Amino acid sequence: MNDAPTETNPAATTPDAKPPRAKKRDIHGWLILDKPPGMTSTHALAKVKRAFGARKAGHAGTLDPLATGILPIAFGEATKTVPFAMDGRKIYRFTASWGVETDTDDSEGKEIGLSPDRPSADDILAVLPRFRGTILQRPPQFSAIKVQGERAYDLARDGETVDLQPREIEIHRLELIEAGADTAVFETETGKGAYVRALARDIGRAIGCLGHISALRRVRVGPFGEEDVISLDEVERLRLSAPGEGNLDDHLLPVETALDDIPALAVSGADAARLRRGQAILLRGRDAPALIGTCYVTAQGALVALAEAEGGEVHPKRVFHIPG
Repeated sequence: MNDAPTETNPAATTPDAKPPRAKKRDIHGWLILDKPPGMTSTHALAKVKRAFGARKAGHAGTLDPLATGILPIAFGEATKTVPFAMDGRKIYRFTASWGVETDTDDSEGKEIGLSPDRPSADDILAVLPRFRGTILQRPPQFSAIKVQGERAYDLARDGETVDLQPREIEIHRLELIEAGADTAVFETETGKGAYVRALARDIGRAIGCLGHISALRRVRVGPFGEEDVISLDEVERLRLSAPGEGNLDDHLLPVETALDDIPALAVSGADAARLRRGQAILLRGRDAPALIGTCYVTAQGALVALAEAEGGEVHPKRVFHIPG
């Protein structure tokens, strides 16, 4: 009889042992999440990243916890195209509630102003032209803007009065959809840096009735629309589904989807290799495209690089490494 102690696997016998971490994988592309209310964009990103088991992910444009709608999530090499998505126009539908102004400019904040007045549809329509085109807007105190290295919302939560300077923004479209007794529904198309909460606040001030946002939904970000979205519940269902019942990866859009607004340039395999090494290429011949500025380069349908074109030369700025 062998009295030597038997070797055991401590991880298999210790009740408190943690299961091994799932191996993360490299995936590349965009998922267009329909963010639910009551959740931060960071929390939503973490849930989706975990569901995919992705090594690298980021989102294009923060949504407030109150807000719902399009939160584009970039995986892997798609993170290099996030600025292009964030710079695109955004479309929002929002409800303004009249008679109360809050310190956050939405229904989650403290009341800081009251008014007994309620506007008619004509009252609202009369002020909307002031909020179209290039306008100056003072961002909400509860915003992510940095003030001397600190986020404005952190300073505001500590009771400090944050003096944020007005900034120039673009409101490409602003329409009244429906006017009720105490609320109104709007749709707006904005450029980069616009705060819809501040827009509702300023409309209320212009009318003289005060107001804040009580509902907000983002329905478009650049090339991404509601036709592309998937809910967080569906992400979780697909994560837990058996083989053959659906695949999360089927909902990924190609990396270059975020680049729809810039020119594309197709090059040869030899030129693609030079760009991947960080070398410039020349556009030769009478049929060479006359490109100036930012473009994205492909070879045989595969994304190669973001580049700058000038004077017949193409210089790579960001190179992509996406397996075929």
